[in-house]
Amino acid sequence: MYHDQGLIPLKLHAFHSGVNVTLGLPFPRTSPDHGTAFEIAGKGIARPDSMIAAINLAVELAKTKPKTCNLDAKNPG
Repeated sequence: MYHDQGLIPLKLHAFHSGVNVTLGLPFPRTSPDHGTAFEIAGKGIARPDSMIAAINLAVELAKTKPKTCNLDAKNPG
């Protein structure tokens, strides 16, 4: 499945609150799940919902301590 195919159901279900998350980084990285919408920029009609959801999720992810495994220890956990 391609990236765009997976986003179709998400955007149909939660267009204004969807969030992209980049995994595998040593820090939380989130972004709104929509395009730049240049055609409505500066008109005061854009909805901030997805941006707010992205910020809130980044805050929650930053609060969690990642589980790590010490491969040099006798009893890695």
